[in-house]
Amino acid sequence: MAVIPIKKKTKKTWLDQKRSPSIDNKIRKSLWYSILDASFYSAMLGFGESFLSAFAVFLRANNIQLGLLGSLPQTLGSLSQLFSERLLKLFKSRKNFVCTSAFLHALMYIPIALAFFIERFRVEFLILFVCLYFIVGMIAGSAWSSWMGDLVSEEKRGSYFSKRNTIAGLVSFITLLLGGYLLQISNGSKLEQYIGFAIIFTLALLFRITSFIFLTRKYEPTYNFQQKNGFSFFEFIKKAPSNNYGLFILFLSLMNFSIFIAGPFFTAYMLYDLRLNYLIYTIVLSAAIISKYLSMPTWGKLIDLYGTKKVLTLSAFLMPLVPLLWIFSPNVIYLIIIQLYSGFVWAGFETSSFTFLFDTIIPQRRAKYIAYSNVLNGIALFIGALLGGVLVRYNNLFWSKYMLVFIVSTILRYTVSFIFIPKLKEVRNVEKITYPRLFFSVINTMSSRGLIYSMLFFKKKK
Repeated sequence: MAVIPIKKKTKKTWLDQKRSPSIDNKIRKSLWYSILDASFYSAMLGFGESFLSAFAVFLRANNIQLGLLGSLPQTLGSLSQLFSERLLKLFKSRKNFVCTSAFLHALMYIPIALAFFIERFRVEFLILFVCLYFIVGMIAGSAWSSWMGDLVSEEKRGSYFSKRNTIAGLVSFITLLLGGYLLQISNGSKLEQYIGFAIIFTLALLFRITSFIFLTRKYEPTYNFQQKNGFSFFEFIKKAPSNNYGLFILFLSLMNFSIFIAGPFFTAYMLYDLRLNYLIYTIVLSAAIISKYLSMPTWGKLIDLYGTKKVLTLSAFLMPLVPLLWIFSPNVIYLIIIQLYSGFVWAGFETSSFTFLFDTIIPQRRAKYIAYSNVLNGIALFIGALLGGVLVRYNNLFWSKYMLVFIVSTILRYTVSFIFIPKLKEVRNVEKITYPRLFFSVINTMSSRGLIYSMLFFKKKK
């Protein structure tokens, strides 16, 4: 007999209490514009950011350079958020700050594409402008999170963001496949290959501009700037182990350190060691994307019903297995199956992590503390990637020099989960459920959705 969850009343936030019908209408439109923004942003990712590592391989980057490309830009982008509060006060609006950042973000594809024409320092030039790309793209991230936190009510966050991410993910999946196809059909001479990259980077620029246009149409609730808005960065680090959101941010930072020991080297493993062509490489990447975004609505609904802690715990013990699975076979079908599993568990981990930050940080401190979180994550992933680069360079234990980082990353991910997950606390009043029931709820819902999609597909064919 199915158990019907009882919805509990949630306390209205300060924003909900002040809403008028006209503001409600603006918020509804803004949430739709946010989905359109996310869709065009994801198209940019599919055509552009997803192929930055492949472009570096095309320019003959070595493993150290690939490690830097996979970590240094995100680290500098994260560190830039230490200045985001001052810039937010300068712009006097989260919306103005975010929109300016988005426009500059789009323009960075111009120098990135021109890296091919630099004679001696192509890869270094690429790394420089990818760093700027991440800085202008991430510097307003905490302001965007604060803005969206005011637009989406607490009881709908899981379902809304999972829906938004699902639509965006499908767009990313389609554009990633198209990008890989364009690269594959231009896979001739050096110049022909470059033309393929230039085309997809131009498309990425245009889609980011479109994303920017939808950002400008969104409504921004009033934001109160406070003189004293929480701790300084170093005070925050000092007090982090003594509170729920601080422990969670430390957990994410150490998890990112563990992830990025292996993270920057999957592309190199596929293109250098397995010698996959661009189309097969893209198919392997896209398997994770389609699995991730198809499963996000399921994870989101479970978060709304059973809380972020439960879903975070389950996914934090399923996700660390991913890099270890890569060592058992280079078969493409096997890699696609791994990627399907990877996308599924990453959907739960990312959705629950994102929601947990909103749940545990009050609106007035959200922008600052999310910025602090991103700074710590950036530092952690940079150190992790450097360590991964050293392990790759000096590893002689396996047939592929990338195997060791996959194993080490798995061990460290599990270690972080075992240490931190028991210390985190759920902050909502939610229904209780055991972990086995939660896991099988996800599987059953995903299976039912797959069956429905299959029936619709065959019905249309008839």
